Amino acid sequence: MSADRSAFEIPPPTGSSESSSAPSRRAFIATGTAVGGVVVAGSVVGVTCLADPEEASAVGASASSRVSLTVNGTRRTVTVDNRTSLLDLLREHLDLTGSKKGCNAGACGACTVLVDGQRVNSCLTLAVRLEGAEVTTIEGLAHGDELHPLQQAFIDEDAFQCGYCTPGQILSGVGCIQEGHTNSPEEIREWMSGNICRCGCYVKIVRAVEQTAARK
Repeated sequence: MSADRSAFEIPPPTGSSESSSAPSRRAFIATGTAVGGVVVAGSVVGVTCLADPEEASAVGASASSRVSLTVNGTRRTVTVDNRTSLLDLLREHLDLTGSKKGCNAGACGACTVLVDGQRVNSCLTLAVRLEGAEVTTIEGLAHGDELHPLQQAFIDEDAFQCGYCTPGQILSGVGCIQEGHTNSPEEIREWMSGNICRCGCYVKIVRAVEQTAARK
């Protein structure tokens, strides 16, 4: 055999200054992990013990409020989570699903309703801030079997395809007419630019709003 043996085959010298009782690398890692776990567990226990049970309960339970408002001419009183949007109040609590949840970030206009006659994105409006307000949704525009003039104009002008954005478009158009921003097609487009139609019916939508404003 060759005299040039690998260092891995040569036993350590007996006169080594390193103590034979020194822990191995594996034992060192295992011990460190165990100690770390105890420290972390102790920290969690300490935090848990310091927390007041009543405070912890208050944090876990969300606050709610009672709000009264008039929706489509009917007085409604409901108790809702303070974080509830007007859109969720309408859809989930009052079963008025005409207002659509599109982006839920105020960017598409599908959830547009009228609050005290003004256009708002209901997905960005907190319900608890509307005490005493009057809200009009697409379900409240018609008078019995008689459609609102703008609803009829949308039908006459074929101003929709899939219909998903149509409730918000119509409510926005009604608000646009009431605000007096209908002096030209360009002005209508500008003041209704927050309402997106992914089917691309903008020309017909503007025409329906323009004709309804002219008949007013």
